[in-house]
Amino acid sequence: MPVKHDLLQDLGLTKEAVSKCRSENAHLNQLFIQYNEKDAEVVEAEAQEAIGVSDEVLKKLKEQRLLIKDKIAKILNV
Repeated sequence: MPVKHDLLQDLGLTKEAVSKCRSENAHLNQLFIQYNEKDAEVVEAEAQEAIGVSDEVLKKLKEQRLLIKDKIAKILNV
């Protein structure tokens, strides 16, 4: 069963610390929104994998999610 990816755990940050940074940086906030949207697409694709979503489509979505995560990590210096 597909599950949502825990970005905060990956980054080693608390929800409070990230909330503060997001409120101070509109670009960072937008990246988190994009990340959550992309993560939802990955979860949906993983759920539909059995009915025909190709491995290539899933791989592409995960790569896009990773690019957004890297941008977030760079801004947060983690």
